[in-house]
Amino acid sequence: MAPKARIRLSGPEIGLVNGVTKQIKDIAEQSKAGYAGPISLPTKTLKITTRKSPDGEGKASWERWEMRIHKRVIDLEPNERVMRQVMRLQVPDSVNIEIEVKN
Repeated sequence: MAPKARIRLSGPEIGLVNGVTKQIKDIAEQSKAGYAGPISLPTKTLKITTRKSPDGEGKASWERWEMRIHKRVIDLEPNERVMRQVMRLQVPDSVNIEIEVKN
């Protein structure tokens, strides 16, 4: 099995996650490094339901809040130049990025 760098991206805003994914993909294409992906993983949905009335009196009306966590995975050839460029990327605060090198 050839060594590879697995990059996992996750965040609540799909536009930002896809933007970082596109930047990583462009870096791989420019340097002619082998890559696979981006692979979309299942979106995690966090739901919270609360009562609108703070004291319990009145009608039972509810507010429903939802946050979605979008995930992507990219496998790259662990070329030193490519990895250095990926680590220099300006990643937004809401996007979480994990880089793992596997042999």
